[in-house]
Amino acid sequence: MSEKRFTVLVVAAHPVQYMAPVLRRMAKHPRLDLRVAYCSLRGAEAGVDPEFGQEVKWDVPLLEGYEWIHVPNKGSGAETFWGLNNPRIREIIREGNFDAVLCFTGYVRATFWIAKHAAKKAKVAFLFGTDASSLDARDGKAWKRMVKRLAWPLLFRMADQVLTPSAAGVELMQSLGIAKERITLTPFAADNDWWLEQSSRVDRKAVRDSWNVTERELVVLFCAKLQSWKRPLDVLRAFAKAQVPETVLVFAGEGPQRAELQTEAEVLGIASRVRLLGFVNQSMLPAVYSSADLFVLPSEYDPCPVVVCEAMLCGCPVVISDRIRGRFDLVKTGETGEIFAFGDIDALAGIMRKLLEQRTLLSLMSEKARKRMETWTPRENVAAMVEAISRAVSRRSRFARRQESPDHA
Repeated sequence: MSEKRFTVLVVAAHPVQYMAPVLRRMAKHPRLDLRVAYCSLRGAEAGVDPEFGQEVKWDVPLLEGYEWIHVPNKGSGAETFWGLNNPRIREIIREGNFDAVLCFTGYVRATFWIAKHAAKKAKVAFLFGTDASSLDARDGKAWKRMVKRLAWPLLFRMADQVLTPSAAGVELMQSLGIAKERITLTPFAADNDWWLEQSSRVDRKAVRDSWNVTERELVVLFCAKLQSWKRPLDVLRAFAKAQVPETVLVFAGEGPQRAELQTEAEVLGIASRVRLLGFVNQSMLPAVYSSADLFVLPSEYDPCPVVVCEAMLCGCPVVISDRIRGRFDLVKTGETGEIFAFGDIDALAGIMRKLLEQRTLLSLMSEKARKRMETWTPRENVAAMVEAISRAVSRRSRFARRQESPDHA
């Protein structure tokens, strides 16, 4: 590939604590001239997050280290097709003289199609993708899977390059008939340097004291929104069934299932061994992970959760359900964690019992978890992004030349 410098526009729904470090690295890359167009400033500005069920403003820098603009949203702001409707994107793409547009709004928003149409008219490479590793829908409705099976091959062929953050995502795209050379694995990671630095400063004893947890006790952590598809009740029930002495279960997160968790803990007789921390902002999360011993995420639907990266960077072995295929790149059975069949409470309880009763094994897995993350970093992510942009621009240029050739006419 040539060493051409690319002028790139990133179209994003709103600032995200996971994406900001990647954008900062992209802005510093010698082959990129980066600009970011935000369709909303939710997250950087205080606003109600419908899934947390409360007002959220992230307490880490989201808008520093790269050039960005806020594009007015004519939509409702709701999680609907017309929730994001940013018509000025057309003008920005038309006048920006970009080589490529990376769209991260999702095809279920009007702004995606505005950007797609504008990029086509401007003859600009258009890149997008998905973090999905299967055709399953979050609500489990079979008809949505059938629609995706028919529509997604057509949809993703519209991309000059498809971006996916996992090997399972690559497999999914290939199963839909997308050619391998049109797919780029962009290993989406946490900000490794920040997490390692922050976790090294944690006073583990002080944090655990604040949870009323002793040095001897082992902590099982669930860190996610308390939503039904994350299955926090599965963790609670498996923990109760495992019956391992000197263990405590900590929930970091907020959501509609909080009250149910409290009630169920009482019914199961383990309320004294359960801690509900509520919403924990980004700057405090390294302390939470670093003060735990095992991380469990039993989700029914969770394509490629970044919390797995965060936990492993802080030395937590990870137990996930087999529905979280997007993190099979990182969670290796018996090495960095364990994988169990979704919904199998007995299997999850057995894994908890095995790991919590073998502290030496848990310690070895902790070391391997950190080691695995050494090659799953924003550095690899940005390198893959640059490669994807290069391929997309080259493909778009070849297409334009064919369109303009006398033979085509």
